[in-house]
Amino acid sequence: QVQLVESGGGFVQAGGSLRLSCVASGRTFWNYAMGWFRQAPGKEREFVAVVYMDKGVTRNADSMKGRLTISRDNAKNTVYLQMNSLKPEDTAVYFCALRSRASVLPLTTPQMYDSWGQGTQVTVSE
Repeated sequence: QVQLVESGGGFVQAGGSLRLSCVASGRTFWNYAMGWFRQAPGKEREFVAVVYMDKGVTRNADSMKGRLTISRDNAKNTVYLQMNSLKPEDTAVYFCALRSRASVLPLTTPQMYDSWGQGTQVTVSE
């Protein structure tokens, strides 16, 4: 079993930055990729970014392209999400997710992930 714990959320004004962290613990030997999703009230969970733990290859959602960087520290089983130029529409609960097994399919939907964190709230004011 894997546990994921997010941190770094909070309140920020439009144009500001936040850095989210997600630490994985437990049975993390099989850790193929870690991703971030977000969910705003009344909306579906939306893909934000993913990093493949072996090669460090990343993929970002178009909605935040140019404004975020996902990175990982394998030694710490940690993934980071640096978000810049935040907008009010970025307000959501941000979730960290882990996929344990390799896949040739895009890891851009929640169904592709095995474990989830509790989420951290990000609120961007005007």
